[in-house]
Amino acid sequence: MPPNDPQWGKKDNEGPPDLDEILKKLQQKISALLGLRPRGPSGPAGGAPNHYGAAMGGGAALVVLLVIAVWLGSGFYIVDEGKRGVVQRFGKYLETTTPGARWHMPYPIESVQVVDIASVRPVEVGYRGNTKNKQPQEALMLTDDENIVDVQFAVQYNIKSPEDYLFNNKDPDENVRQAAETAIREVVGKSKMDFVLSAGRSDVASEVKRLMQNILDRYKTGIEILSVNMQNTQAPDPVLPAFEDVVRAQQDRERFKNEGQAYANDVVPKARGVAARLTEEANGYRQSVIANAQGDAARFKQILAEYERAPGVTRERMYLDAMQQILSSTSKIVVDKGVAEKSLIYLPVDKLMQLSSAQSASVPVNVPDTAAHPQQDNTLSSNPAPTDVTASRRDALRSRDRETR
Repeated sequence: MPPNDPQWGKKDNEGPPDLDEILKKLQQKISALLGLRPRGPSGPAGGAPNHYGAAMGGGAALVVLLVIAVWLGSGFYIVDEGKRGVVQRFGKYLETTTPGARWHMPYPIESVQVVDIASVRPVEVGYRGNTKNKQPQEALMLTDDENIVDVQFAVQYNIKSPEDYLFNNKDPDENVRQAAETAIREVVGKSKMDFVLSAGRSDVASEVKRLMQNILDRYKTGIEILSVNMQNTQAPDPVLPAFEDVVRAQQDRERFKNEGQAYANDVVPKARGVAARLTEEANGYRQSVIANAQGDAARFKQILAEYERAPGVTRERMYLDAMQQILSSTSKIVVDKGVAEKSLIYLPVDKLMQLSSAQSASVPVNVPDTAAHPQQDNTLSSNPAPTDVTASRRDALRSRDRETR
């Protein structure tokens, strides 16, 4: 009866089951599972049964089963995201497993190494930890123009082939550092000093990355170069002050060039605009002169035709027009010399015209009266003779006009 049977103790004189009987049954079951023959009731010699030996045999089999189960369970492993599992059978590469729960034949038949392929690994060349902690044997190199430069840069890489990374590399970081040093020395050795220190830093970094990848792929290291970052590029410390002066002078030269170019960009368009304006004004003036000349020529032809018909009238009219044109733009003073030679009176016509216009506008205007003779008794109000002279001259001109006609 099994030990957990609730019927124990219900009948009189019935106790718990025998432990030896339980062990014997367990041993028989294990022997049946392992394919062993069960022993007879008399034991090996046909005598009384050996309960102690049966118990020991059953315990050993159970231990063996537990050991086998633990050994088989040790073959389970988990590959995280961003990692790969490299399985080896007796030391030979077998397969590469992807992320997830996996199982392999336990050790020593098979083994697995989990490789992180997603993380970025840095390698420093020319310094360690800080740019002030220089490594001269790595940083100093010769340029194409026989100058020495101090180059410090950092390389970042990850793993693209886990099996190549494990089996073809003894020290991956050192391999990357040596490949980086080889590539940078080749690139710098073919470049000028000014190119490496100033404008060509990005070009140097890209070329170093390309050469490093070629070297590492040729040796099948399973490494992929992600970036090459130039940390510090300068002249060696003993000549650094002189080199900084040269760099400042170059920067000043570029600044002056930019300022001159900006000034030229400001002045040249203005000058071109002024030149275009002057050209247009000259073209306009030329057109106006040509038009005026053509108009004068046409008017002269018309006057010539009239002159041929009536020379005297035309000549007199031309004289009057000329006098009108001349007198309209000059100051006009009429001077009259009286009978007495001691007094000289003049008539400021312009002032009188201003006076008449001012009086029409109700604005008083003071007209100065000046006599050439020291005696100033004769004024405009007391001697209106110049006005009569002007009227008489106008009448004479009209009479001459009539006679000519």
